[in-house]
Amino acid sequence: MQFKRRLSPKANVDLIPMIDVVFQLVVFFMVSSTFIMTPGISIDLPGAETSDPVVMSRIVVTVVGEDELYINRDRYTFDEFRNAAAQLDAAAQEADGREATRSVIVEGDRTVAYDTMVRVLDVLRRNGFRGVNLRTREDVGAP
Repeated sequence: MQFKRRLSPKANVDLIPMIDVVFQLVVFFMVSSTFIMTPGISIDLPGAETSDPVVMSRIVVTVVGEDELYINRDRYTFDEFRNAAAQLDAAAQEADGREATRSVIVEGDRTVAYDTMVRVLDVLRRNGFRGVNLRTREDVGAP
């Protein structure tokens, strides 16, 4: 005669706590990677009602003042900016191996003089950057 055990061992794996932990890790890495990619240069962009979204470029030029310019996150004076733009052009030609239209995004503080922006655009054009996008903020209620 064979007796049946009342307490049989059941080995069930509860996946719900593991799924919760994985979900929290995914959310954490998504949020932290977004904060890493945002630039640390705070400027007050001018608004425009007709602003359009543009494709992101690898090169972002930020104009904060007459002698405070940034290429991505590196700070330059205007004279240093001329040399850095020439080096970017040479590096882009070396990487492409041909003459190509290179694009750049220019963002400037609303208090920057028009003359300064024209000088920056002139330096970029001399160095082969033809696709220039001006970044603005969308201003819906402008008069």
